[in-house]
Amino acid sequence: MRKWWPLAAICLGTFMLLLDVTIVTVALPAMATDLGTTLSELEWVVDTYALALASLLLGVGSRADRIGRRKVYLVGLIVFTAASVACAVAPNAGVLIGARAVQGIGAAGMFGTTIALLGMHYSGRDRGVAFAVWGATNSVAAAAGPVVGGLLTQYLDWRWIFFVNLPVCLAAVVMTLRSVREARGRGRQRADVLGTVAFTVASGALTFGLIRAHSDGWTTPLTLGLFTTAAVALALFVVAETRHEHPVLDLSLFRRPSFAGIMISALFLQGAAFASLLYESLWMQSVLGYEPVEAGLYILPMCASAFLASVLAGRFGPWPPRATIGGGLALIALGSGMQAALDAGSSGSSLVAGLVVAGLGVGLVTPSLSAAALATVPPERGGMVGGAVNTFRQLGFALGIAVFGVIFQSRIEGVLKTDGGIPDPHEAAVVLSGGHARSFVAGWPEDERADMAHLVREAFASGLNAVLVVAAALGAAASLIVFATVRVPTAGAGHQPEAGTIPGGQETRADAAL
Repeated sequence: MRKWWPLAAICLGTFMLLLDVTIVTVALPAMATDLGTTLSELEWVVDTYALALASLLLGVGSRADRIGRRKVYLVGLIVFTAASVACAVAPNAGVLIGARAVQGIGAAGMFGTTIALLGMHYSGRDRGVAFAVWGATNSVAAAAGPVVGGLLTQYLDWRWIFFVNLPVCLAAVVMTLRSVREARGRGRQRADVLGTVAFTVASGALTFGLIRAHSDGWTTPLTLGLFTTAAVALALFVVAETRHEHPVLDLSLFRRPSFAGIMISALFLQGAAFASLLYESLWMQSVLGYEPVEAGLYILPMCASAFLASVLAGRFGPWPPRATIGGGLALIALGSGMQAALDAGSSGSSLVAGLVVAGLGVGLVTPSLSAAALATVPPERGGMVGGAVNTFRQLGFALGIAVFGVIFQSRIEGVLKTDGGIPDPHEAAVVLSGGHARSFVAGWPEDERADMAHLVREAFASGLNAVLVVAAALGAAASLIVFATVRVPTAGAGHQPEAGTIPGGQETRADAAL
């Protein structure tokens, strides 16, 4: 059993950092009431964490190859724990958002090294088991976030969704110190600072621009300036990566269809599967009046089906990555489409069947995606590719939240405009989408409240349907791309290096595998 302690230490940290991506979704209405937030601020509570995580993963993974993966993982754990405490005691939305950014920095140190650490500690059949368990942890953590968040918010306080990280992360630190070996992928090389900064600015400006667009408008100077900044920073990133001797992301890898297909599927996965949960949580609590636990329980079947699919995939696999990734994304698309049939009379139970199907897809994709990504390069580049696949996953979630926010609020505003009794549909849409539906309805004369409550339910259903249709389209497009491009061999079908070895000169074999 001792050989599985490194897996336990890595999975424990991974579980907590991924749990914090979605654990806040059910707590958002309570935060909105307690801190008086807008939709943009609620989006930033979720997105700042995911964006910091995504923006830094590339640099962290590459840097960890040089200075030590175990060291970076431990530092990330400590930063994540300290920032969690700061989130828990935040007096206002601004402090909370800032602490979430620092939390994301710590999470990047953890997440950017997990795949490489697993690849170093396990080989052969053990590696397949390790990735299956780690993949199941990924699936369950993201899907369980709303359930755990609901329990803590309703029976304690929303601040406990952050306090709970403290004992778990301290246990992970102790386990890591005792069981995880140190390893470096490459010698000392000049860090790609320009590439890391350019990527961070590009992703941050793009996400910020999308979030500001639905509150300020698409043609305001701030919105246009943010999009321009994102475009310039992205161009600078491409130039920096092509000229740097050791880039944080080797863009030449995208010439390989399999690598490009895996990265696209990683980008679309989180957005298609999880970004809509934020808006579903707002709908169930602020419009339908559910308590946090009740809202979380409607999402629980997604967690259960994701875990089941991951276990079955590990038990009866290995299967070709193209089948599991492409098939899983197709299930996510189907599940999202099944949920997109809401109306003013719908309840939380209308989501369950679609969430179950989407959860099955998540459980299939996650472990296969990581293993397939690691197979595209020689082991000494494991940190870079591990960081890349996780970067694209979290960036997809952050962009999904921002894009869906634009769609969600726009559809609510469109429905409200059909009722001539609302003086300012845009301002009303801002208030409603910010989690204040009940107070909005209560502000109308008593004889008009029933009609207004029906209109609000209709507007939210329309907004959610539009979001879920786009999520389904993203999942379907990614599935087709994977089936057309990915040709990675089934895990375990070929030779794998022994755990702890870092052989060189394997670029030719990696090329052949693709």
